[in-house]
Amino acid sequence: MKCAWEPFLSVLPPGLRDKVDKYGKDEPVELRLRLGQPAELVMCRTNRSLDKRVTEEDIRYVVNTASRYSPWAASTIGKGYVTAPGGHRIGICGECVIKDGTMTGIRTVTSLCIRIARDFPGIGKEIPTKGSLLILGPPGAGKTTLLRDLIRMRSIAGAITVVDERGELFSSGQAFDTGPRTDILTGCSKAQGIEIALRTMGPKCIAVDEITALEDCQALINAAWCGVELLATAHAEKVDDLHKRAIYRPLLSCGVFSQAVVLGRDRFWRMERMGICT
Repeated sequence: MKCAWEPFLSVLPPGLRDKVDKYGKDEPVELRLRLGQPAELVMCRTNRSLDKRVTEEDIRYVVNTASRYSPWAASTIGKGYVTAPGGHRIGICGECVIKDGTMTGIRTVTSLCIRIARDFPGIGKEIPTKGSLLILGPPGAGKTTLLRDLIRMRSIAGAITVVDERGELFSSGQAFDTGPRTDILTGCSKAQGIEIALRTMGPKCIAVDEITALEDCQALINAAWCGVELLATAHAEKVDDLHKRAIYRPLLSCGVFSQAVVLGRDRFWRMERMGICT
């Protein structure tokens, strides 16, 4: 297991670093900061309440340090998250700013969920390495971690372009091994990145994390029509869940993915065939 532990500690307020660091990098999964409440460290098997009540200054420190005041990070805060150095994702809750019916930012931040990014080289060795593959699972099941390993494995056989919209798969600090033939495009939407990859990089495979919009699906369909293999993830507990959601219908009706890896919260996985939606 690999973890960008020092970059994770660096975004924490100084008064919390030693309290978190004493547990080491192996067990902690998330750190939750709620204004006025004790900081909570979520472990693999239990939760730990830390002897430190969270202040507005603590929350402001984390957001400013993680975003590094960059315009791109500021735009993602408007979507409820920011990605810290090392690929650690910080979920944000508070008072939302709404403009023309769309959330454009968060005025007052009251809660943070810092998910610690980990890498497990070799966990995908039993997964098929040819053809397009969709990874499904609920939040926290390990979809991104498995995708990262499959990207490395496929890069041995040919060029793979990763559209890493949020910088969670392979952060700018290169905390995790990317594989020998991996090209990474970050800071743009998945749909834009897929189009750029097709036009400029000549990939054998394109990989994206979290399909969440119709434009994502259409971009993947266009890539498949160009003969490119695909790796992608989506939130679902089984393939049948996708058939019930309108945004996935174009993807399913085209038969872009023939099989899916379904992950459970218990870290076990199974293969399911992807039926064509009519």
